[in-house]
Amino acid sequence: MSTQAIDSKSFSPEQQEYLKGFFTGIQQRPGPNPFVGQTASGQLTADPSQAGANMAEPSVHGVPIEDLCKEERVKHEQHGLDIWDTLLDNAARNKFPEGGDVFRYKFHGLFYVSPAQESLMLRCRIPGCVLRADQLTGIAEIAEDWGGNYTHVTTRGNLQVREIQPKDSVDVLLKLRELGLTSQGSGADNVRNVTASPTSGFDPDEVYDVLPLAKAMHHYILNNREMYDLPRKFNIAFDNGGAVSVCADTNDIGFYATRVPAGKAEDEGVYFRVQLCGISGHKQLASDCGLLLKPEECVAVAAAMLRVFIAHGDRTNRKKARLKYLVDDWGVEKFLEETEKCLAFPLRRLPLEDCEPRRAVTPHGYIGVHPQKDPDFGYLGAVVPVGYLEPRQMKGLADIAREFGRGEVRLTVWQNVILPYIPMEAMDTVKERVHALGLQTRHHPIQNGLVACTGNRGCKYAATDTKGQAIELGDYLSERVELDQPLNIHLTGCPHSCAQHYIGDIGLQGVKVKRDEESVEGYHVVLGGGVDDRRGIGREIWQSVAFDELPQRLEALLLAYLENRQESECFTDFTRRHEIDELKNMIESHALC
Repeated sequence: MSTQAIDSKSFSPEQQEYLKGFFTGIQQRPGPNPFVGQTASGQLTADPSQAGANMAEPSVHGVPIEDLCKEERVKHEQHGLDIWDTLLDNAARNKFPEGGDVFRYKFHGLFYVSPAQESLMLRCRIPGCVLRADQLTGIAEIAEDWGGNYTHVTTRGNLQVREIQPKDSVDVLLKLRELGLTSQGSGADNVRNVTASPTSGFDPDEVYDVLPLAKAMHHYILNNREMYDLPRKFNIAFDNGGAVSVCADTNDIGFYATRVPAGKAEDEGVYFRVQLCGISGHKQLASDCGLLLKPEECVAVAAAMLRVFIAHGDRTNRKKARLKYLVDDWGVEKFLEETEKCLAFPLRRLPLEDCEPRRAVTPHGYIGVHPQKDPDFGYLGAVVPVGYLEPRQMKGLADIAREFGRGEVRLTVWQNVILPYIPMEAMDTVKERVHALGLQTRHHPIQNGLVACTGNRGCKYAATDTKGQAIELGDYLSERVELDQPLNIHLTGCPHSCAQHYIGDIGLQGVKVKRDEESVEGYHVVLGGGVDDRRGIGREIWQSVAFDELPQRLEALLLAYLENRQESECFTDFTRRHEIDELKNMIESHALC
């Protein structure tokens, strides 16, 4: 544009004079302003042609979008916590989630479990595995009003309600919140239910009451959005060092209460050891990492470790996205160094052998009558067969807890329930009330140790009916074999190992078995797993055994154990003492296989 193009009639004399000077200045300018921009790699450049978009390529924690795995792309497109409007809309139309929303629903604890069931499953968060009586009653009402009229106690000490229709999903979530509970983050790539020893606070043998720590961890997670950006799921457990196990060996982080003798640390007393990278489905138990923490440091250290995992965990390969693989790649020391960078206090190291060893757990110590710190009170553990609870049973347990205890019910990672703070003089009455609900409190070496995942009645990944077959197997063995030592039999329906079959005395992984022209349900069988003072991963003895052959094989196995053990040797020690071929020969000698 030139000064001749200015229409003098459009401007005042002063404006015309200003514009003449402005355009004269433009015509005399030697060239464009100097350019400063960034290349895609972040370097500065004076050449606009090198700058491209003048920004680094979009990424998630440094991983280019195109390299992300499917689930990470789903989260990048829309965060799972941000779909409340979608939940409302789908509920109004009684519509199941579709596409990426199937994964995002899990951020709210809702699982679309088709084709096993054309419904949603609700997984609650039960911090520290502790429920008030009114909360247990409320979940029973959810199961009655909107679910399938039953719940499952899980191996993370929480409850699941199944057979929920989309139209009822929002009502379910709202009622859960009104009960003071939540299901937020109980699925997908989040920290799952934070567990604590189920006898925390009243176990006479405990080193430290870990329930406040588990609850503090729970609320930290709920109130920090960064905790919902993990590469994969994450498990945290707090062990009080007492008589009942919380199975912390199978967790990504396990905190163990311990005592340190005088002269071994700056102060003698109670501390916590830290174990890392338990992932039993990958045949690995957590290992002590050398840290010694004061109780008040535990939650901060866990949060720091989670931050490191969030920043550096694998976002490209789901099979390598657990904490184990980051630590395998880096080594423990580098992981601890990165953790320490997130903390305002130094990490304390102490060799494990300088701490008092953990006391042995009581096998099946979550069943029957046991003393508390106050000798006037005891706790009663009841068997919940494979974790299956009916609403009437839940309400009955809640009534008993209110009438005789302190209105509290504890869940265990072994899929059972505990009623604490029962006056000893009322214990017989409470036992009768529990038995009237169809639950047992007597010690039985086989029936008390059955653990099973959901199975193919409610899970699309499962190859077998784990819960139904666990009951059938327990009944068969109980009628034919008389054991005097507690035994754990874990049945899991697929390699995900939700029932943690590798830590069972006998572990069963569901598979399809080819028989002639058909496919039947069966199991791979492992022996000799355990946690705590009997920690170890089970060894495989058989592959692809059809279920209709399995009861007889396990009967022969147990008879061989009774015949060949050393005095009162437990089953796990017996199986570990022999090679697999030796065990097979003993079993075959009974001619039952």
